[in-house]
Amino acid sequence: MAKFKISGIWKGSDEVITDYAIHEIFSEKSISRGRKTSKTDAIKLLSDPVNIAMTWMWNYKTSYWIDGAKVEVVAGQYLRTIHDNKVIDNLAHLINYDWL
Repeated sequence: MAKFKISGIWKGSDEVITDYAIHEIFSEKSISRGRKTSKTDAIKLLSDPVNIAMTWMWNYKTSYWIDGAKVEVVAGQYLRTIHDNKVIDNLAHLINYDWL
């Protein structure tokens, strides 16, 4: 089983998410740098039931990354989370890395 965290997104000119920043978790204290991964490849990666992912959000108060909610693939077309009974589609709430 492979574990991943998704910390951010890139959007196209139409404001639709095109890519995700995906980090592979190697151990409790070791995680890869974010790898820009196309939406298609991210969905393919997370459609494999042996792979799991969660959001990884920057906490501005503590200046530290915090774990968010589990990410799931919906209808083989997009990613979403469900946290505290609130559905958040497409992970648009994550950091927009378009400036990179």
